[in-house]
Amino acid sequence: MPKLKTRKAAAKRFRATGTGKIVRRKAGKSHLLEHKSSDKKRSMSKTTLVHERDELNVRLMLPYL
Repeated sequence: MPKLKTRKAAAKRFRATGTGKIVRRKAGKSHLLEHKSSDKKRSMSKTTLVHERDELNVRLMLPYL
């Protein structure tokens, strides 16, 4: 059976934790930051878990994750 290809765009955006959960970065921290509060910018810097409904799609894009 041939090797499965990895979606490179997804590989740059997601990673797996030690327990096998998938984490992502939060959106909205690239520009237009002047009017956002420090608390909001700080919370957007943290990573968060991928929702369980989306996790299957991410795992299909990343077969060797």
